Amino acid sequence: MPLHLDATLVPTRRRALKLAGLATLAAVLAPRMALATEAQVADEIKKLFSGKAMGEGKIKLDLPEIAENGLVVPINLDVESPMTEADFVKSVHVFADGNPLPQVLTYRFTPESGKASASARMRLAQTQNVIAVAEMSNGQLYSAKAQVKVTIGGCGG
Repeated sequence: MPLHLDATLVPTRRRALKLAGLATLAAVLAPRMALATEAQVADEIKKLFSGKAMGEGKIKLDLPEIAENGLVVPINLDVESPMTEADFVKSVHVFADGNPLPQVLTYRFTPESGKASASARMRLAQTQNVIAVAEMSNGQLYSAKAQVKVTIGGCGG
């Protein structure tokens, strides 16, 4: 029995070039169109915390100054707190102002956590600021900020 091919499924040079062009255009434009700005990060933080004032200190944010590969940037954070029923860290939110989504990580803690400390690896698309905001059980907020210079982008770069 002879094999019959649908003519629309047979690859042609013209179709291959058209698809390659569209793929290249999408790869070039998509990552650049969807990156959060510093203003968007500030808006996200304002929405999340209703514009409450933030103090500095209490958060130790450990990030490399230069990340050779944006695909795997280590982040370590510690928040100074006794972690008792009366005084503990409720959550820590991490934001990045050059990623497609401004909020990168959220950690939740309880007094049973014993320590408000966490480590992770995250993707960073480009050189950008990383901001951590800790929410305490009494409603106080603390923030810390660090810039990471990315030499090879991780989110499509």
